[in-house]
Amino acid sequence: MSSIFAFFSRSVVLLAIVLQGACAQLPQHVDRPVSTALPSPSGTSLEALVQQRRKADAARFESGFLLLGGPPAAYGSRLALIEGAQKTLDLQYYAIHADASTGRLLRGIRSAAQRGVRVRILLDDLHSTGRDALVLGLAYVPNIEMRLFNPLAGGRRSSFARMLNSVGDASRIQQRMHNKLFLADNVLGVTGGRNLGDAYFGNALKGNFIDVDILAAGPIVQDLSRSFDSYWNNERAYPVQSLVKREELKAIRERAEQADRELADESARAQNTPPATNDGEPKPGAAPTPAQLARAWDEKPLDLKTARFVWAPAVMLADQPGKIPADKGPEQTKAPGLVVSQPGDAAGSSRRAASLQASSDIAAGSETVVEGLLQLIGQARSDLLIISPYFVPGPDMKQAFAAARGRGVRIRVLTNSLASNDAPVAHVGYARHREDLLKLGVELYELRSEQASVSNAFGSSGSGNLGESRSMLHSKVLVMDGRLLVVGSMNLDLRSQLQNTEIALLVRSAELSRAASEQIERGMREGSWRVELNDGSLLWRAPEGSGLKDTSTEPDASLTLRLLLRLFGPLAPDQLL
Repeated sequence: MSSIFAFFSRSVVLLAIVLQGACAQLPQHVDRPVSTALPSPSGTSLEALVQQRRKADAARFESGFLLLGGPPAAYGSRLALIEGAQKTLDLQYYAIHADASTGRLLRGIRSAAQRGVRVRILLDDLHSTGRDALVLGLAYVPNIEMRLFNPLAGGRRSSFARMLNSVGDASRIQQRMHNKLFLADNVLGVTGGRNLGDAYFGNALKGNFIDVDILAAGPIVQDLSRSFDSYWNNERAYPVQSLVKREELKAIRERAEQADRELADESARAQNTPPATNDGEPKPGAAPTPAQLARAWDEKPLDLKTARFVWAPAVMLADQPGKIPADKGPEQTKAPGLVVSQPGDAAGSSRRAASLQASSDIAAGSETVVEGLLQLIGQARSDLLIISPYFVPGPDMKQAFAAARGRGVRIRVLTNSLASNDAPVAHVGYARHREDLLKLGVELYELRSEQASVSNAFGSSGSGNLGESRSMLHSKVLVMDGRLLVVGSMNLDLRSQLQNTEIALLVRSAELSRAASEQIERGMREGSWRVELNDGSLLWRAPEGSGLKDTSTEPDASLTLRLLLRLFGPLAPDQLL
């Protein structure tokens, strides 16, 4: 999950399983015209740029990669793809929020469509309610097609009402499309942990996510596009027009505008200032503040001509869309298999490419992205460095860790603390396994939530001149033996393993692995609590240089929150967290 709404949605899913009732029906016999990615990127400016960069670098491998650790690079890369695309833009996301940062991106996408670029946007349907439903208006723009994956039936005014309306279909609606892709002309693309919204680009006022994406160039992007096409043309993907009419979107916009006026008037009366100068924290569902709008417009496109790519062999792991059943029924709950691309590189006979081929062959025997990663963990020889914001290890994961520790592999895991977790109930699933993991010899680090402690360690999560903000971990990264880097949408939890669909890139590169490791290790030292066992009890060691004291209770979390989770946490099974 990717926002504070995750706590709410998980809670409602738990309620839905208990309740029984009828649900509104999704439309039948929906027309889904089949379309596919650009057959070849040749003849486009972006393809020419990639070839020029590869030639200038005298690269041995055809695909190049650039880690996008901070908000400016993450935002700028997407702007660059929008402005550079000549033929196609394909976007696949779990959530797209109607806010300042996304507003500029979507205006750029409209401009691209106007100049003849074919745009396809595939969005999971869980969050497309209230103000965020305004994003669906893109479906009615010429040259833009938009589909909703695994939709919930019913209107879009209330998320709670929609989920209760689907209570009889709880087994399906709790499974979500969690993939993230932003592809241009089938030759450049971004994947990783970020959704589209202010909190993912350092532009939210009270809470920003620390995240990592990777920009890919070359043939590996064609593998990403094939994964996109498999979801786009799947029966679970519904054209927006079949679910939401223009009249409903108009009513949503009018309600949002009225709410904005009321909030602005209320704030102006409270501060005795004109509404236009109100830069304070907006209420939920409110329009972006002037400060947020100014910051979003200030971001610049990434200069692709000077960006330093690392050329390396890589493979893609992707869950098949059938992991989410189209209809209810126990016979359809088993995942049909994992899609694993082949290195397919001009230098495929090299030692590194051959090693990656062996890794992809190992993963190919799995049924999901997470299970594929567990198979790869089984090949680790010296070191595993893992970031998973929602870390709920099931039996398979704990067994993989135990086997790795038995081989002498050092395992370090960075996850959210209770205070930094945007979905606190997910922390319960991690906390109940914490002592077992420590006894195995797994080293555990939990992010400190205050922005001041994290900015120096990770390169800021965001807020800048907008004020101090709470930091929340959202990156999904694995580094194995200092030579294999994995960046994707998956968490190491049972939800990602068994229910949500995910995607990941595996890149065999000591250079990229080293860069990621240095950043993660610094964040562990300077921005995270280290959890240890001390005479049978948990002890949180304070971050290096923080001036804080060690503590024997969940750091920075209120007593009320700790008590609530202790009371209700045992009622929530791991697979639903």
